Amino acid sequence: MSDLRTQLTDNLDEAEWDWLIPHVQRDAVILVTPGLDLLDVGVAIASDQVSSVQAWIDGQLIAKPSNTQMGNWNSDRTKRFKTLIIQPYVLIQEISA
Repeated sequence: MSDLRTQLTDNLDEAEWDWLIPHVQRDAVILVTPGLDLLDVGVAIASDQVSSVQAWIDGQLIAKPSNTQMGNWNSDRTKRFKTLIIQPYVLIQEISA
């Protein structure tokens, strides 16, 4: 597990909303609330920790971005996010202004 965590740590990055739009169009973006550690979520998804992931979904801590959120981000395409690619998904987390 520590090897996976190390590998995923190397994949943490930042992206502007504009760069994420193609991934949204293929329905591959998952929004992670600021209260969760993006890396912890990535490790859980990559290692099939179904109970943890389901608890986050049930608690609305991870979800597909809403139309309202996407509309807000479309008005500021330079909005930045922390990102982590867990194929086929792109996990994103808003960076506060």
